[in-house]
Amino acid sequence: MPNLLVIAHAPLASALRQVAEHTFPDCAPTLTVLDVQPGMCADDVETSARALMAAAGASEWLVLTDVFGATPSNGAQRLAGEQVQVLSGVSVPMLWRTLCYASQKPLTELARRAMQGAVTGIVATPPLPPDE
Repeated sequence: MPNLLVIAHAPLASALRQVAEHTFPDCAPTLTVLDVQPGMCADDVETSARALMAAAGASEWLVLTDVFGATPSNGAQRLAGEQVQVLSGVSVPMLWRTLCYASQKPLTELARRAMQGAVTGIVATPPLPPDE
């Protein structure tokens, strides 16, 4: 079962953890967060993330970051590999979808479900007119 690491600009990662624990109170053992503080560089993010991952002891990780190309994402990209998948654009729907399936799906499928949650979580009210 993959663990989940949220890396985002402070205090978003911690806020997302609170939202996750509110809805999925049993998720705490598989959810780790890293709030990227002002002044941290990608090297700092990578070092801090690796330390958190080592302390948790899991072998597979799904890492969710807030904004592609920003410091949290740049540090997280350095973690990516066979047992670490990184997705940017974390949102509450993405996080909830991930937590729903974390214990049931392998890493690649979990990443797909997370992306699906992000996309289906975008809803316009009233619906937007079709493109012309």
